[in-house]
Amino acid sequence: MEKVTVDTVREEKRHVAPAHYSMKIDSFSLLSEMVDNSYESREFEASGYKWKLVLYPNGDKSRNVDGYISLYLVMADTNGFPPGWEINVIVKFFVFDQLQDKYLTIGDGSLRRFSAIKNKWGLPQMLSLSIFNNASNGYLIGDSCVFGVEVFVIKNEGKGEHFSMIKDPSDGTFTWEVQKFSELTEEFYYSQVYFAGRHQWKLKLFPNGHMKQRGKHLSLFLKLDDCTKFHAGWKLFVKFKLRIKDQVRSHHHEQTVRKWFNASENDWGLTSFISLTDIKNQSNNFIINDTLIVEGVLNHLSVLKDFDGASLIRKED
Repeated sequence: MEKVTVDTVREEKRHVAPAHYSMKIDSFSLLSEMVDNSYESREFEASGYKWKLVLYPNGDKSRNVDGYISLYLVMADTNGFPPGWEINVIVKFFVFDQLQDKYLTIGDGSLRRFSAIKNKWGLPQMLSLSIFNNASNGYLIGDSCVFGVEVFVIKNEGKGEHFSMIKDPSDGTFTWEVQKFSELTEEFYYSQVYFAGRHQWKLKLFPNGHMKQRGKHLSLFLKLDDCTKFHAGWKLFVKFKLRIKDQVRSHHHEQTVRKWFNASENDWGLTSFISLTDIKNQSNNFIINDTLIVEGVLNHLSVLKDFDGASLIRKED
């Protein structure tokens, strides 16, 4: 006798009935005697396709199976399918345990490929007849039983995202000469708009400090300025430097920030960037001719696109 190859399957029990189709059979013993090898269910629809269950109550003789119940899922209607069609499916078979009020679930979660060449898949040795016919197992009670199936078609809709990082984007250094620094009286000031990495940026300066650092530290932030042109749920990772320039010896004061920018947090920086004492200390050369030079430098900038190359951050202009 030819050896039957059996797929490795996982068995478990659950209370929930099969989502897509159930087949109750009364007088199972008579069906076993009457049918010529197999019994086919009527057509049913699941996951957008039409199917049938094919039950071999005494085993699939074409596979030389004896002493087992065989159960298969068959595509029932392939009219209109293109040549060479293929469909990937996750299939689970079920047998109802009437004593425990649970369904024996048989399937390993693997993808099964249905195609123009092979439109049928199943388990030649789904359940041994010795186990099935033993009433203490609950599968055949009063000569009645229930089989079922769940069919989940895996469709590739081409949706996804491509994340990458730009290192040192061109035009990524923003230099802002803040003139008449001693005469600044507003709480904060914005620089001009800078363009880098297809985005618009501003530097935001609190000359006398922000919130709890007011009167103690100068506060400095980088702001993403064109957020109204972004998709809902956008986020943008930025690694950047904030810098106050030493205008004589190049002993600049700078700090690095790594943050995710998003709709609710579109500016990031440091409230205690540098003490006002250090700023005003003439030996540090931060203020020359009442001018402070502030810089922002983009080091890394995230890019998020879909698989067609369209930005998932910025709406196309």
